[in-house]
Formats: sequence, C-alpha cells, structure tokens
Amino acid sequence: MMKLSEQRGNMLHGVLLIALFSCAAFYISDFSVMKHLSFSPLIIGIILGMLYANSLRNRLPATWVPGILFCSKKILRLGIILYGFRLTFQDVVAVGLPAILIDAIIVTTTILLGVQLGKWMKMDRGIALLTSIGSGICGAAAILGAESTIHSKPYKTAVAVSTVVIFGTVSMFLYPILYRNGVLSLSSDQMGLYIGSTLHEVAHVVGAGNALGEEISGSAIIVKMIRVMMLVPVLLIVGYSVSAVRAANRRRTGRKPVSSDAKGRLAIPWFALGFLAVIAFNSFDLLPHSLVDFINSFDTFLLTMAMTALGAETSIEKFRKAGARPFVLALLLYVWLLGGGYLMVKYLVPVLM
Repeated sequence: MMKLSEQRGNMLHGVLLIALFSCAAFYISDFSVMKHLSFSPLIIGIILGMLYANSLRNRLPATWVPGILFCSKKILRLGIILYGFRLTFQDVVAVGLPAILIDAIIVTTTILLGVQLGKWMKMDRGIALLTSIGSGICGAAAILGAESTIHSKPYKTAVAVSTVVIFGTVSMFLYPILYRNGVLSLSSDQMGLYIGSTLHEVAHVVGAGNALGEEISGSAIIVKMIRVMMLVPVLLIVGYSVSAVRAANRRRTGRKPVSSDAKGRLAIPWFALGFLAVIAFNSFDLLPHSLVDFINSFDTFLLTMAMTALGAETSIEKFRKAGARPFVLALLLYVWLLGGGYLMVKYLVPVLM
C-alpha cells in the first residue's frame, strides 16, 4: 500500500504540472494577438490542457492524476469563491432596477430555452445544461461553477466552454461593427446594457465595451457583473433539481445509491454561498485596493489551473463523441441573445424606466 507521504508527493506532482501550464497560459495571454482577441488565461489554459491530453498524457505517471483532479475540483471551488472580490452590492444599485430585471430575464430565458432545445435535439443533458448556463450567465466561470455542482465529466465541461468561447468571441467583434454602422439603433446607455446582458465572457464584454468608449464600457461591465451574481441562485436551483431528478430515477428503477453523494440529499453548492459572502464582505471596502487587485490576479491563476486541469481530461475522441449538436445549441442560443436581447433592451427598458 502506498504511504500517505508518497500519495501527497504524487498529488503535488500533478498540481505542479497544472501550475506550470497555467504560468504558460498567463505568458501567452500577454501576446498582442491574444489581447486583441481578448483571450483570457482561462481560455488559453484549457487549450493547453487539451493539447497535453492529446499528446503527452499517456507518457506521464498515472499517479499524477489525483493532483490534476484536485485542481479541477478543490482549486476550482476556491477560485469561484474568490471571484466575489470583483463585485460589490453597490454595483447592483448603481445600474438601477431595469438593468437588473433585463439581466434576470436574459439569464432565465436563455437557460430554460437551452435546456428545452437540448431535449428536442436529444442531446446529453449535462452538456446542454452547461452550455445554457455558460451562454446565459458568464461563460467559462459559470460553466465551471455548474460543473462543480452537477459533477459532470470533464470533457462535457470542455465542450461547453469551447462553444461559449467561439460565439462570445464573434460577438465581441460583431457588436461594435453593428453599432457603428447603425444596425443597432440604441443609445449609449442602452448599448452598454445590451453588451453587458448578452455577451458571454467578462473578457468579451470588456473587449466590446472598450471598442465603443468608456461610457458604454463602464455600464456594460457593471451589468455583466450583475449577471455573474445570478450564478448563485442558478446553482442553488440546479443543485436542488439534480438531486430531485436523481432521487426520482432511483424510485422509478428501484436502484440503491452507489455512493454517499447519491443518497438523494440536496447537493448544496456551498462554494456559491461562499462567493456571495465574499461579495458582501467586499461591499464594505475594508481591504486596500492593491490587496483586492492581488487577490483578483491570484484568483485568475486559480481558475486558470482549474480550466487547464479540465482540459487535461479532454481528448479529441470525447469531442467526437459529443458531436455537432452542442455547437448547434450554442448557435441557437447566440441568435436568441443577439436578437431577443436587442428587442428587450430596445422596447422593454423604456417601459421599465
């Protein structure tokens, strides 16, 4: 039997491997082309992890795998909790009730629509749910949070992240073009709300907003961060729904739970509540801004490690297994965000003002 010290050493090897890849992701993200595309270290990390999974993975000791899994589970949850230092409740008050309502409608309809479309397309439920949550809330970070709640397989997470990144990147370039050419007949305030409530990643919102000036960028980022806060109630609802569905399936089939995680208890995503608690603490502005900036940078590194670890569990064969349906679903949700979001901002916001 392997000694405890040896187990910890092997786990440390896996963690250090992922940390090394994450450092490389940060280095690559500083390239001008990556900055132009607004490719964050998280996105580059999952790409590096997938490259590793399809090249060197089988040549390294299997004993390193626990360290990789540790990064994709434990470090992921810590990263989600610390993500709260980017937000305050004052930000919510600043944008007003119409923006909050629009965000809530966008998040709710996108997730429900995505889940229903997934059923009609006979897709894997896990991939459909992750893709819907990623499209509706905040891209990769939301997918990571949902993955940790429903305990899906890593390749499903990677597939969902890939679809979100593709269409989010397209939007980042498309929105400024449409606005400058008069296709989107919105005021600057409305455009900030439109960008923040419909674009996928925070990085995409920053990229599109900066292309249109500080006035639009500022409001867009705040609106986007409110969508991020909505991750907490969504994860609580998802955790309850998953537990209820599993319990119903066991009653129908008469099967006994195979593990302590499958006994029908409510899978409360405690890290999501920690995320909310950190937002509340950050709202009091008790820490120096320099320290908060350091925590945010450290948190980005933790999330990059988690993304890299998830990528390291994803082979091309698993992408083939998922097929083209996840990308079709992401495309349909993208069309909804582009068109439905525009109509809501254009005609519903004036009514709510």
